[in-house]
Amino acid sequence: MPGLSYPGGWAESVTVPADALARVPDGLDLLDAAPFGCAGVAAFNAVRRAGTPAGGRVAVFGIGGLGHLAVQFAAALGYETVAVARGTDREEAARRLGAHHYIDSDAQAPGAALRRLGGADLIVYTASSTAPAGELLTGLNTHGRLTLVGVDAGSLTVPAARLVMNGHTLAGQLTGTPRETEEAMRFAVAHGIRPVAERLPLRRAAEALDRLRSGAARFRVVLHTAHTPDAADAD
Repeated sequence: MPGLSYPGGWAESVTVPADALARVPDGLDLLDAAPFGCAGVAAFNAVRRAGTPAGGRVAVFGIGGLGHLAVQFAAALGYETVAVARGTDREEAARRLGAHHYIDSDAQAPGAALRRLGGADLIVYTASSTAPAGELLTGLNTHGRLTLVGVDAGSLTVPAARLVMNGHTLAGQLTGTPRETEEAMRFAVAHGIRPVAERLPLRRAAEALDRLRSGAARFRVVLHTAHTPDAADAD
């Protein structure tokens, strides 16, 4: 990770190990490709690795930088897709991205709402707080799976009897390999999946971070350098 494993997080160019690189396929803009190195491949793997039956129901909890991509992947893979988020301001975007249902978690308990829909075979949990995860388990079908992608420093408390009696699986997903990143990008090109991102020049990086911290970004922020062709400056 540039900036963490070694210097270069804010550089215009950086030297990296060759086996850490992923080839961007034709048909994918470089600025659209940027989120696939983390959020894109994480969401892709969380959905495709779950073993959800064909035509099953997949719920995505949290429609943000990770969740809006997970909704697109789930819908493109043929699953009945449920978007779950706080409030109603993201409903239109979620449905436009492929969600068949929308649950406002402020208006109703999301696990109970999922149960009324018939239950979910997979819940992809992309919110930054793990506090609601316990209640969400009530919306899982027998042998259902809850995959945590967004996490905080908290702990997850799960009733052992419910876990065992329903055969539930709890899993975590953290990004993926360069090869899996390439697979996610190729799938995105084939199915018209793109991140919804604000594009800002590198010199406005501080502003971009402020937008992320405040939750104002919709849904990713991609920084471009002055040398990036066809990059639209958001001034």
